[in-house]
Amino acid sequence: MIDEKNAPDRLIWSRYYSAFIPAPPGPGFLDRLKAASGAIGGIAITGLLCGLMLGNGIAHPLLVAPMGASAVLLFAVPASPLAQPWPVLGGNIVSAVIGITIARLIPDPTIAAALAVGCAIAGMSLLRCLHPPGGAVALSAVLGATNGDPGYMFALVPVGLNTALLVIVAILFHRVAGHSYPHIAARAPTAHGTSDPAPLLRTPPSEQDVEEALDAYGDVLDVDAADLQVVLHDAEVRAAERGHALLTCGEIMSRDVISVRQSEPVAQARRLIHDRRLLSLPVVDDAGRVRGLVGPLDLARDGDNAGDIASKPLLVSNDTPVSQLLRPLTSGFRREAIVVDRVGNLQGLVTQTDLLAALVLRA
Repeated sequence: MIDEKNAPDRLIWSRYYSAFIPAPPGPGFLDRLKAASGAIGGIAITGLLCGLMLGNGIAHPLLVAPMGASAVLLFAVPASPLAQPWPVLGGNIVSAVIGITIARLIPDPTIAAALAVGCAIAGMSLLRCLHPPGGAVALSAVLGATNGDPGYMFALVPVGLNTALLVIVAILFHRVAGHSYPHIAARAPTAHGTSDPAPLLRTPPSEQDVEEALDAYGDVLDVDAADLQVVLHDAEVRAAERGHALLTCGEIMSRDVISVRQSEPVAQARRLIHDRRLLSLPVVDDAGRVRGLVGPLDLARDGDNAGDIASKPLLVSNDTPVSQLLRPLTSGFRREAIVVDRVGNLQGLVTQTDLLAALVLRA
């Protein structure tokens, strides 16, 4: 029997203890291996280049320890706002300057260390270059001062040089790996090359809604508002797809579909599109198998017959869930999907209008 009186307390404690268990660190194990290899290469190349540039050929004395933490952000979470080039470079250099200044003003190393880390956080926040390893850079500057004043050159060499080289390696690595770095929030392309967001991104929540929600949340989240908006929209689309998973293309398709033979002249295709006021004209062979699709824009192509100007269609089957058409038919690149049987024979047509009617009536 459930103790209802103590249930809320148990739920609170369960959530409290679950907070100690971190979320999965990324989309997949392969991505984690890529991040590890990037960090290995980044630190190695940075150390070697520093040695070559400064003429002694020795790597590790020229590497400062916080570069390891910077490498974690640069290669493991490149989409983080804290891992972008300005936060990495500016955060480390600003923190080094602050640490050196505090070390010169405060003789007690314990007090100086505490002030250096706190002032580094404040300075990075004001300059919009918050970077967690910056705290370690400021601490390193104070601790290094106990063995002699490192001077403000410490902020440039090795800190600035290390950081700049590490950022360059990260940019090259992510370009090869196919990642976006410096990170730009992913946006679905538009069919017409305009600045408007894709149709699915025009619905709430807007970017302003997300920013206001983040401000009201209370805790600072390490995520860009634009990225979060994309994730929220994707989650909404997935929920809509799941909610309409039982409805199939065979249930909503048009069955009496006008088509044209691939051997028919282009003039015949043009006549059908004009006279019947069509936006979609499937092209079939003599056996009735779908070979393409002709729309108003395809008529401008050079060719003698319908098969020459036909574009590649989106093919689905009778039992394809309507939910799978939500993304392609709202992208602006597709107006319809052609329903075919197992051998490719024309069975029907699902247009944007059919999809809209089905979603509205089943909502």
